[in-house]
Amino acid sequence: MSTPAREFDFTQQDFEKIRKLIYDYAGIALSPAKHDMVYGRLAKRLRALHLHTFNEYLKVLERGDSKEMELFTNSLTTNLTSFFRESHHFDILADYLRGHRSVGTLNLWCSASSTGEEPYSLAITACEAFDTLRPPVKIIATDLDTNVLETAKAGLYAAEEVEKLGSVRVKRFFDKHASGKYQAKQELRDMIVYRKLNLISQDWLIRGPMDAIFCRNVMIYFDKPTQLKILQRFAPLLKPEGLLYVGHSENLYHAADLFKLRGKTVYELAKPGGAPPSLLTR
Repeated sequence: MSTPAREFDFTQQDFEKIRKLIYDYAGIALSPAKHDMVYGRLAKRLRALHLHTFNEYLKVLERGDSKEMELFTNSLTTNLTSFFRESHHFDILADYLRGHRSVGTLNLWCSASSTGEEPYSLAITACEAFDTLRPPVKIIATDLDTNVLETAKAGLYAAEEVEKLGSVRVKRFFDKHASGKYQAKQELRDMIVYRKLNLISQDWLIRGPMDAIFCRNVMIYFDKPTQLKILQRFAPLLKPEGLLYVGHSENLYHAADLFKLRGKTVYELAKPGGAPPSLLTR
């Protein structure tokens, strides 16, 4: 049986150029097996621009069109998420927050916020730990994908997704919206500042020290050298007792001089106090 002809001409050379572009810009290492995925996701951009080949699209990107580069990156990033994903992480965070009630404002960084379920889960955890909708907690939530950041800021979610949290949490932390969806309460939204951030860029514009950094299911998209560079920048941003949370399929064995395992996919500094707080400017 012959393979159906594709709508757009997409050569192996085109694919390799795209792999290099997304690696250089975002650190994402696409495997050769992602050939069809890349075609499927970027074909939408070719249609939108009325182009006929991927070579034409690459020329648009190579001209330095910043808006198209943003859309290109948005197309190739994956945003699978849910509320309280890997729930044990939030139990550990709640214990940490309760144990640091007297230290003033606590700072959390969600470094890949996607559509907002994770930062809102952090906010809910903080509210429950302090038993108030206005806990002394600030959350910075960042992502490379500008589309998902807009979704996260709005805090609007389908009923079937929110209702999985249980009636008590839904009533306490969400309002029914005119659209039929649920919206995170204003108090939760006020706790979170959203920013676009590229983890491989030089200008993170994040000021430490942080009580916790969530970087879950992100490292799997980077090669080991890129992972290590990011982890080297995380370390001075954490408080001596601060925690780094990673995804269930990730490990930091290659950064044992920086982080040691504290619990299931939760790490702490290998040498607390060994690195000064980051002086990166806002």
